[in-house]
Amino acid sequence: MRFLPFAAAAALALTSSGCIKAMLTNGQISATRQASSALDTVGDYEMARASVSAGLAQFEGMHRLAPDNTDALFLLTKGWTGYAFAFAEDDMEAAQDKNDDEMAAYHKKRARMAYERACFYGLELLHHTDEGFEAARKNEGTFKKWVGDNFDSKDDAETLFWVGYAWLGRVNVTKDPALVGELFIAVTLLEQSVKLDPLYNHSAGQTALAAYHSRTAMSEMDQSQKLFEDTLAKTQRKSLVVQLNYATRYACNKGDRAMYEKLINEVLTADDPDPQQRFTNTIAKRRARRALLKSRMEDCGF
Repeated sequence: MRFLPFAAAAALALTSSGCIKAMLTNGQISATRQASSALDTVGDYEMARASVSAGLAQFEGMHRLAPDNTDALFLLTKGWTGYAFAFAEDDMEAAQDKNDDEMAAYHKKRARMAYERACFYGLELLHHTDEGFEAARKNEGTFKKWVGDNFDSKDDAETLFWVGYAWLGRVNVTKDPALVGELFIAVTLLEQSVKLDPLYNHSAGQTALAAYHSRTAMSEMDQSQKLFEDTLAKTQRKSLVVQLNYATRYACNKGDRAMYEKLINEVLTADDPDPQQRFTNTIAKRRARRALLKSRMEDCGF
């Protein structure tokens, strides 16, 4: 009888090796999610590019091993969105400024595919809470109700932000009329994220909404300005993407050159205002330098 516990343990080990493997994989994914924000403190753009690319390959593999793991789905949603914004769009803008239409189209396709992949994983992540997305998206009213009914915890704010931003980014890049007609999906997700946690990711949700409301000279410019000013106060002007978007969206469409140049120069002269935002601030500086190019100033009518 004394050998029975050992025999039982051996049998359990043989029959549950898959469970143990899954536990180890899930633990690794959870730890990776917790550590993923470390890259925010890196100001080396090229090193960050290599790290993000390698990380995405790792996250894809993790998802293959644990397809129902929500941490992996979150990392893929966030990772592909960040890749599209930080690198593919950056490469697209650089090609545009060189009047290289072929490469600009190539990088635009990269950005679109990255945002589409982020949306795919993001919707899968939302389905883990409720599978009613497809039915709810038929109009703005039903979608707002679905989001409000199913995503009402502060912990939901980060998921809603990254899915909403991916959807918004895809529309901005593609200008696809069918997607433009569903902009309310991105806006609703971002609004609910801000409602649940207005300070998440240094108020990035509010920044995105402020930029959306100044998308054209005929849009909600007063609301945009109010949101931008409030976000500047909340972030203490340390999140330079706020000033960048304030300039390139609001001031540009408003036709206010003095405001545009003041905000862009504030980005360029800022000296590491927040070590926790070095990476995004590095991106802001790269784009601010391009924002002062003659061609981009002319696009604003200056």
